[in-house]
Amino acid sequence: MKVSIARLRRWSNRCAMLASMSCLAACAGALGNPEPGQALVSNKTGEQGGYFYSFWTDSPGTVSMQLGDGGRYGVQWNNTGNFTAGKGWSQGGRRSIGFAGQFDGGSNGYLAVYGWTTHPLVEYYIVENYGEWTPPGGEPIGQVESDGGIYKIYRTMRVNQPSIQGTATFYQFWSVRAAKRSSGIVTTGNHFDAWARLGLKLGDRFDYMILETEGYKSSGSADVTLDPR
Repeated sequence: MKVSIARLRRWSNRCAMLASMSCLAACAGALGNPEPGQALVSNKTGEQGGYFYSFWTDSPGTVSMQLGDGGRYGVQWNNTGNFTAGKGWSQGGRRSIGFAGQFDGGSNGYLAVYGWTTHPLVEYYIVENYGEWTPPGGEPIGQVESDGGIYKIYRTMRVNQPSIQGTATFYQFWSVRAAKRSSGIVTTGNHFDAWARLGLKLGDRFDYMILETEGYKSSGSADVTLDPR
């Protein structure tokens, strides 16, 4: 199917105007899936290497995401604002996620299983590694033992902030591993159950879930691969 240049420009302009992950995914599909080795420097989602990928930044020019074979990706950032980049699945849920790689979180970066639910809207993190600052700050409300480690549990709220449903107010649920690591297995269901026991209810519909690298006002790098299980 041929796609006109004018039509491509209209899609590009629409993505620039709308802070909608569904719009970004539609544009990515229309323009074709990227090949291994391609670097992303602007907001985009899509499929590559058999996995869903997501890249978002509020500071273009300070961070890039390199797409690798299969579940591999790399990220470099320098004095960035905020970004998130990773590979995973277009629909999250209970999974045993293997991963391995190298991670330098700098002053404020982290490596985590990251995703969203809707009904209600919730953003969640299972943090495996992080830089000098331990996210998300504040006092934990509990803890869970999983996959050979202890994770502290937090709940935070974001007010009128970007989300998969545009600007919204929503909770964030966190499990933060006490002993940092850059390889291992994450059993997501253990965290979902621990959150539920503390009254932290995820939405009844899972959106995407990725092994992400995230940074905020920092510099760093990562090169990680999902286990293809």
